[in-house]
Amino acid sequence: MAESQTSTETDWVSRFADDVIAESERRAPGKPVVVASGLSPSGPIHLGNLREVMTPHLVADEIRRRGHTVRHLISWDDYDRFRKVPEGIPGVDKATWTEHIGKPLTSVPAPAGSAYPNWAEHFKAAMTAALDELGVEYDGISQTEQYTAGTYREQILHAMKHRADIDAVLDRYRTKKDPAAAQGKGGKKPQQQKKVDEAELEAAEGSGAADEDDGSGNTAGYFPYKPYCGNCEKDLTVVTSYDDDTTELNYTCSACGFAETVRLSEFNRGKLVWKVDWPMRWAYEGVIFEPSGVDHSSPGSSFVVGGQIVREVFDGVQPIGPMYAFVGISGMAKMSSSKGGVPTPADALKIMEAPLLRWLYARRKPNQSFKIAFDQEIQRLYDEWDSLGRKVADGTVLPADAAAHSRAVRTAAGELPSTPRPLPYRTLASVADITAGAEDQTLRILSELDPENPLTALDEARPRLDRAENWITTQVPAEARTIVRDEPDKELLGSLDDQGRESLRLLLEGLDAHWSLDGLTTLVYGVPKVLAGLKPDAKPTPELKAAQRSFFALLYRLLVSRDTGPRLPTLLLAVGADRVRRLLGA
Repeated sequence: MAESQTSTETDWVSRFADDVIAESERRAPGKPVVVASGLSPSGPIHLGNLREVMTPHLVADEIRRRGHTVRHLISWDDYDRFRKVPEGIPGVDKATWTEHIGKPLTSVPAPAGSAYPNWAEHFKAAMTAALDELGVEYDGISQTEQYTAGTYREQILHAMKHRADIDAVLDRYRTKKDPAAAQGKGGKKPQQQKKVDEAELEAAEGSGAADEDDGSGNTAGYFPYKPYCGNCEKDLTVVTSYDDDTTELNYTCSACGFAETVRLSEFNRGKLVWKVDWPMRWAYEGVIFEPSGVDHSSPGSSFVVGGQIVREVFDGVQPIGPMYAFVGISGMAKMSSSKGGVPTPADALKIMEAPLLRWLYARRKPNQSFKIAFDQEIQRLYDEWDSLGRKVADGTVLPADAAAHSRAVRTAAGELPSTPRPLPYRTLASVADITAGAEDQTLRILSELDPENPLTALDEARPRLDRAENWITTQVPAEARTIVRDEPDKELLGSLDDQGRESLRLLLEGLDAHWSLDGLTTLVYGVPKVLAGLKPDAKPTPELKAAQRSFFALLYRLLVSRDTGPRLPTLLLAVGADRVRRLLGA
């Protein structure tokens, strides 16, 4: 039996695994542990939605490491209604696709040019590929297939028979008043209340299922089931009557005027409303653990109401369900899949390796929000990741950090693919920037980083090199790219004072002896020290730091016509010694 990677005192994943195993043994001894996620392919499935999967995945994987059998269910909510047309989807004309609002997602055409048969399959495909790359093991369940095959027929008939009980549960929240109105929810002060309200509004806007109707508002009574129209396929239907004995249901469609009488004991073209559907599935699948977003966890929301419906109507038990916080992107607002341009896991995996992306979700507790960097911050993030790897290797890492690292680089099934020579991401990005992806130039520069252990082939630096190149070409604005001068800046060279000329002489004089990444680092930081009459290894002072900044700015202006740029040692290696000498006036 595999051992847990850490103690329960230090690692949130292990703590949840302990609770889930204990609960599973209490409820269903000897059976596989069931954890669950739900994803609606209503548009691009973004990095916020990924937390819905990664939270139970990490817990399930820890349970597998301990030798237990686990089923991680991912319910593709592809039988949900098409709520609105997302912005900015290539191949989608908003006016045309608006006509499909109200249909099941699997009945909506895929964007023009797609290789997939419908809207849901189009957006599922990218997420499926990303989950495979991330090492997520799961059982996928199409809710279209479940409902249209009649899998839930018994549960639907049961819900319709007990519709008054369901309505009573829902009514407790429809009429609930805020007992802390004077101060705000939970007794919070007005300013705190404002922040809570804004978060909840954002959450509601970003959720597909959280704000679905609950089946109320029907003049003929409450019905927790909604048919899709037999003529136009939309769910803009109104149940006008239902007979428990015969299961005969009458409905009319407010979209096209179609009316139909069906028997629910035979009819498969409809679904339970969300606040009933979710707890029904908890009971049906025997789910022990399923997290939910903030939008599902406030009073009267799906998770809270579902806990009562699963117990009172379906004779089941609510899962252990931690709330998870939002995931943001550096420089972007909270993600909503109904908006265009929202980064997806596939987008992130183009610029970062899978273990790094896994680590971002593993190192934070579910209720802690965090951001994923698509801007310059990704370089610092990679530095932090590499530093963690060194601490793991030399045994100086803290237990919780070791656990997060272990969960990032491997699953119970084995190690994830990694880069053989993980050179610093910022170095690879700088080289990719300067060389514009030219492989011969890239190999020349990278092979000179460490002359005693030179890189012999670019594949040694992949896939990290490819991710850095993708980041440079897709995320760095053209005006921020580095363009090395073709000719020396004679005007600037001619205007230098004695100290400026001497600094360039010292640099050029030391090039050959320092031609490696470490050597050039020592050289460029040492020149201002020598000019100040100090030794190259002297401790920096505020005055010395100012002199170094001035020297660096001079080099950047002479090499790339800007005051800043890639790290100078990397830039010098990339430009090459001969060209450096020419541009610096040698």
